[in-house]
Amino acid sequence: AVEHRAAVNHMQWMQQALPLNKYDTVLHRTSITFDASIWELFAPLIAGARLLLTPPSTHRDPGALARLVVDGSVTVLQVVPSLLSSLLQQSTVKQWHALRRLCCGGEAFASHLWAQCRSHLKSTTVYNLYGPTETCIDASFHPCHDTDTSVTVPIGRPVANTQTYVLDTGLRLTPPGVAGELYIGGLGLARGYWGRPGLTAARFVACPFGARGERMYRSGDLVRWNPDAQLEFVGRVDDQVKVRGFRIEPGEIETVLTQHPAVTQAVVVAREDQPGDKRLIAYVVAGGEGCRSEVLRDYLRERLPEYMVPAAVMVLDGLPLTPNGKLDRTALPVPQFGSAGIGRVPRTPQEQLLCELFADVLGLPVVGAEDNFFDLGGHSLLATRLIARIRATLGVELELRALFELPTVVGVAGVLDQSGRARLAVVGQVRPERVPLSFAQRRLWFLHQLEGPSPTYNIPLALRLSGPLNREALQAALADVVARHESLRTIFPQHEGVPYQQVLDPESARPALHLTETTSTDLSPALRAAARYEFELDSDIPLRAELMVLAPDEQVLLILVHHIAGDGWSLGPLSRDLATAYAARCQGQHPGWAPLPVHYVDYTLWQHQLLGDQADPESLFATQLAYWTQALAGLPDQLTLPTDRPRPPVASYRGDYLTVDIDAGLHQRLRELARRAGASLFMVLQAALAVLLSKLGAGDDIPIGSPIAGRTDQALEELIGFFVNTLVL
Repeated sequence: AVEHRAAVNHMQWMQQALPLNKYDTVLHRTSITFDASIWELFAPLIAGARLLLTPPSTHRDPGALARLVVDGSVTVLQVVPSLLSSLLQQSTVKQWHALRRLCCGGEAFASHLWAQCRSHLKSTTVYNLYGPTETCIDASFHPCHDTDTSVTVPIGRPVANTQTYVLDTGLRLTPPGVAGELYIGGLGLARGYWGRPGLTAARFVACPFGARGERMYRSGDLVRWNPDAQLEFVGRVDDQVKVRGFRIEPGEIETVLTQHPAVTQAVVVAREDQPGDKRLIAYVVAGGEGCRSEVLRDYLRERLPEYMVPAAVMVLDGLPLTPNGKLDRTALPVPQFGSAGIGRVPRTPQEQLLCELFADVLGLPVVGAEDNFFDLGGHSLLATRLIARIRATLGVELELRALFELPTVVGVAGVLDQSGRARLAVVGQVRPERVPLSFAQRRLWFLHQLEGPSPTYNIPLALRLSGPLNREALQAALADVVARHESLRTIFPQHEGVPYQQVLDPESARPALHLTETTSTDLSPALRAAARYEFELDSDIPLRAELMVLAPDEQVLLILVHHIAGDGWSLGPLSRDLATAYAARCQGQHPGWAPLPVHYVDYTLWQHQLLGDQADPESLFATQLAYWTQALAGLPDQLTLPTDRPRPPVASYRGDYLTVDIDAGLHQRLRELARRAGASLFMVLQAALAVLLSKLGAGDDIPIGSPIAGRTDQALEELIGFFVNTLVL
C-alpha cells in the first residue's frame, strides 16, 4: 500500500536530479505491475517529453529491443542488469547514438557489466538505481564513474526525503566498511502489506533515529558505506546459504566466475533436488572459447575453498528472465551431473554394482567406471553414505581414506579385495522385557541424574511459517512423526536403580502443540525462554512443540528434542518427515511413507551385541576400554589455559563460538600442505589448534574432542536417534 505522496516525491526528485526535457524520448518497457513503470509513464508526461511504448512482442527479445532503441531515437532507457547484459551483445548497440541516459536497477550491477557499458556506450551517462517497492521505486542512486572498481557498482546515496541506515543485528549503526542490513526511512515508505499485518509488523519497524512514531523498512539487503560515503551492495541477508555446514555467499562465487574471460554472466544457487542433499549449482552464459564445465570448476578450485566450488557448472545460451527482465530462478534447469557418456563402461559384475551404488548415492541416472565421485557432486557426507551402502551390499568394510585416494569405481574395486569383512548389519531384534540404554544414552542419563533436569542438552529447531496454517493438520503431523520414530516416544524409568528404555504406544505419546502469542520484537526472547524447557526423562517424551503466533498468517514453530533422543543429523529426517506428514494431513490423508527398516531400540541391542560384556576380557568393550584407559592416562581433567576470569565451580554452559574467515590464498596453501603430508585439511587445522593450545600453556599432549556422526549403517540414515559420538584426537 504505497501512498500517492510517495510517488509524487519520487517524480519531483527525478525531475530535479535526472531532469527530462521536451526533446527526450523515454522507452516504456516495464510491466505496469512493476513499480518502476510509474516513472517510465509519468516522468515524461510531467516534463512534456515523448513516451514510446514497447510492442508486446518486443519485451523479452533483446535483439528487437535493441533495434527499437535505434528506430525510436530513444534518449532515456531503464533496464535491469540481466537484460542489459543481453542487450550489449547485440550489434545494433553501436547505433545507440541518441541514448544519453541509461538507468540500471532491480538487481546488483556488477562491475564487469559496467566495464562493458563504458566500452559500448561512451556518450551515455549510466546511473545505478536502487530501491525496493516498499520504498516507492528508488531509495538511492549513483552516477557511475570510471573509478567504480568494486565487485558491484555502488548504489550511492539516498534520494530526496529519504534516510538510509546500515545496522547490525542489534539495530546499531555500523562503521564505514562494515556490512550490515540496510534500513530505509522517509516519505517513500509504504503503509504496509495489504491484508498482511504480521508481515507488515516484521518488515516495517520503529525507527530509533527519528521522531516518535517514525518507521523504517527492513530491506533484507546487506550493504556497507565505502570511503566515499557511498552505499555498496554486498548481498542478501537471506541469500546466504548453508551447505554441508558451511555458510556461503553465492555472490562471491558469481564474482569469481564472471572474471573468467569466457564467461559473460553467472548465477549460483543452492538446489536441493533430492531431500537432504543440498548442492551449489552454477549457471553461466558463454562469451568465448573455453567455457566448459570442467574448465570452469578447475578455475574455481584454484581461487576458492573446496566447499565453495559448485557441484556442477551448467553452460547456457542465456539466463532465463521474467517478463520484467529480472533473473527467473524458477526457470533455471535441473543440473546434469556425470560424464554424458564419456569414459568406459563397467567390465565386471562388481564394477557394475559399484556404478549403481555411486549413482544411487549421488542421485544420478548413471555413473561411468572412471568418473570421479567428487567431480560428480560428491562430498564427505555422501562419501560416508556410499561406504555404508558398500558395507550393506557387498559385506566389505572400505576405509573412508581409500575413497578419497581412489574416488572412482575402478579405484574402489581395486582395493575391495584388500578390505576387511564388514561387521554385522543393524537389523530388527527380538526385544527383551527391559531394553538397556545405548552407551551414548547411558552417559547422558548419568549427567541428568548428577545435575538434575537442565536445558543444556535440548536441541531446538525453529521453523518460520508464513501464510495460512492448518493447526489441526500440524498437530496430526507431529503425532505422525512421533509415531514413526520410537525414539521420540521413549521414556527412561528405572528398575532397581538401572535405567531402561520404555517405548510408549503412539496414542499415549501424542505431543501437545503449545500456543504462545507474541510480537516480532519479543520473538527472540520468547524462543530463548521456550528453548530452556527442562525435560523429565522418566516421564516426559523427549519432544516438545510450541507455536509462536505473531499474526494469523505469520507463525514460528519451535520443536525441542532432548539430546538423549536425537542429534544434529536427526533434524534432517525430522524436518522432512514433518513436511511430508503435514502435506498429507492437509489433504485429509495419512502420510504414505515406507516403514523404517529398524528403530533405535534395534540399534541399541545391536551395539550391545557388537561390544559384548565389559566383564568378558575378550569382548570388544573390554579391549577398547583397556586401550583408551592407557591412551588417556595422565591427561588433566582441564587444560591449563590463561582465561580472562576464574572458572565457576559449576559449569554454566553459556558458551559462544567465534567465526574466523580464512582467505582463499591461505586456504589453498593449507590444502597444499595437507597434500604434501598425506593428510586431510581437517588434520592440518587440528594440528594447528593443538600447537596454539600448547603455546598457551596447555602442555604437549593435548586431547581434542571431535564429534563423529556414528551412522555407520545405511539403515540408520533416516532414523531420529542419538548416534553422535565424540572421538578423542
